[in-house]
Amino acid sequence: MSKAITSREADYSQWYNDLVIKGELADYSAVRGCMVIKPYGFALWENMRDALDKMFKDTGHVNAYFPLLVPKSLFEAEEKNAEGFAKECAIVTHYRLKTDPSQKGKLMVDPEAKLEEELIIRPTSEAIIWNTYKGWIQSYRDLPILVNQWANVMRWEMRTRLFLRTAEFLWQEGHTAHASKEEAVEETLRMLDVYADFAENWMALPVIKGVKSANERFAGAEDTYCIEALMQDGKALQAGTSHFLGQNFAKAFDVKFSDRDNKLEYVWATSWGVSTRLIGALVMAHSDDEGLVLPPRIAPLQVVVVPIYKGEEQKAAIDSKVNDIIKELKAAGIRVKYDDSDNARPGWKFAEYEMKGVPVRLAIGARDLEKNVVEVARRDTKDKTVVTLDGVAQYVQGLLTEIQQQMYNKAKDYRDTHITPANSWDEFEKLLDGKGGFIAAHWDGTAETEEAIKEKTKATIRCIPLEGEKEPGNCILTGKPSAQRVLFARAY
Repeated sequence: MSKAITSREADYSQWYNDLVIKGELADYSAVRGCMVIKPYGFALWENMRDALDKMFKDTGHVNAYFPLLVPKSLFEAEEKNAEGFAKECAIVTHYRLKTDPSQKGKLMVDPEAKLEEELIIRPTSEAIIWNTYKGWIQSYRDLPILVNQWANVMRWEMRTRLFLRTAEFLWQEGHTAHASKEEAVEETLRMLDVYADFAENWMALPVIKGVKSANERFAGAEDTYCIEALMQDGKALQAGTSHFLGQNFAKAFDVKFSDRDNKLEYVWATSWGVSTRLIGALVMAHSDDEGLVLPPRIAPLQVVVVPIYKGEEQKAAIDSKVNDIIKELKAAGIRVKYDDSDNARPGWKFAEYEMKGVPVRLAIGARDLEKNVVEVARRDTKDKTVVTLDGVAQYVQGLLTEIQQQMYNKAKDYRDTHITPANSWDEFEKLLDGKGGFIAAHWDGTAETEEAIKEKTKATIRCIPLEGEKEPGNCILTGKPSAQRVLFARAY
């Protein structure tokens, strides 16, 4: 099968699809809008999941699991949330099929098996969780509740793209309950920091922390905080969100607690989540025209060893030495594979692991063995060097750390050079259609102006940055006063 991929310059969208398919991350499904995550892609997700799960537990959270199906009456309880997700809901109306008597072997919905109440396949789990919390919370002694679940959700997307936007996707969703507003806000910001830490230190993906405008806020939230990343085509991607829900869900589900003065109060809430969309971000932020480029900390394979030999005698000698290297690498906690299969030539294997983005490749032949050396190739820069076999494990360990940092530095340099101020509407439009990236511009704070800018340019306010100087100015569209610049971009 040909491994050639479309170049980024020729067709960025097709380049992305080629990488996901030919890098064996995912495949299309028989179900429209859904995807099959292949073993290599799922191993990547497992590494991301395991790192995040530890971070959640280190901040005091525990995992639980809640039902996939949500009774329609519960889903309707918080009106803004229900309205926000209504167009994306898949609904279960019946619970049984039967054979169609008019068409042999065909099945039809049994009209007598209609549900008394329709069930929503969860697009998000606030409704079912807060209905459950009502039975868990009576007193301030029951708070806080710090629960996360790893699950799948369904949002009926009309236009889909593997990992970035699919009808069904995997994610985690944290749902916490607190005795005070201050505690809930602190939790919201803490989890935003966890996401930023993970994105930057594990994914090598620089992000900007900010708060969403009212138009872009999660349905049912008082405030939505986010991390925003920039892809290589100059478009933004929302990489994670953390929501301060106020008391909206507590009021919708009548979740109250007795405080220390024995007064009944509504509970304060947060929710926060990231999804398999992060894999799409990873692909678009780092990869090149030869294939995937994966950060070592979360790559399914960090090192692959390829032997080059003629005859079984040479192979046996190489095997003996490589087995010692493999033991050393594994003892150092490095994920390594020895590909000594005889069904493909070394050159084909090199291309295969380059396509899959394996950070480091070791190649060793009979002559290398005689000289006590091995060739080390790094995926990100394509640089090759020769290292003595005696010190290769230690060298590779340091190299993986170096690759991780340099991948982050490269992505950050790109991001930083693509944050551009715009002081007029003309300048704003030229930047959007030319350089792209984040455009730091003034906005008058109204939903009407935000919507007008979106209609004219397809650019949205990605976030109001939490960090940096708060420079006053005038809105690029209306000229009205503005307290600070916000970040606009076209986005996925």
